[in-house]
Amino acid sequence: MMKTAPPLLTERLLLRSFTLEDAQDVQRLAGDRDIAATLTNMPHPYKDGMAEEWMRSCYEKFKKDEALNFAITLITDKDLIGAIELRLDQKNENGELGYWIGKPYWSNGYCTEAARAVVAYSFEVLKLNRLHARHFKRNVASGRVLEKIGMHYEGCFRQHIKKWDNFEDLMGYGMLKSDFDSLAPISS
Repeated sequence: MMKTAPPLLTERLLLRSFTLEDAQDVQRLAGDRDIAATLTNMPHPYKDGMAEEWMRSCYEKFKKDEALNFAITLITDKDLIGAIELRLDQKNENGELGYWIGKPYWSNGYCTEAARAVVAYSFEVLKLNRLHARHFKRNVASGRVLEKIGMHYEGCFRQHIKKWDNFEDLMGYGMLKSDFDSLAPISS
């Protein structure tokens, strides 16, 4: 087992380390073109061996204190439904949040629930000062997740990423520790 993150428990989810046994589910879910289309660095097609290679890179980033990667699983049946990453900038005490949820699990609030857990962990345990995240302008669902977890819109990076021969605008969001501290307890 390649340990990459401590387990985090929410009402419906267990966020845990990836294991090589997750590779087939990662390939199946992340291999959906609609998933890859929403992410800056997700390859498509998602070929055999890519999931294992990605999981090894997660482990290496964890060992260097560069990132935490969580497998998002359902408590009820332990099924893998997505992934959430916290890229760390230790020197500046900040992190960047990134995530995806498999298409069969969209529109159930799972991403918001997982993101809230990682945000809390970031500020309460890791003692970060700031979190930020970006999403393609056309991916409004991701923007709604960031707003629901208390992030503030900070601006648009126009034509910042070239994805599949198209320039994409990235919408930037951020949150300070003081913003997190001022949030009232909220439910999914």
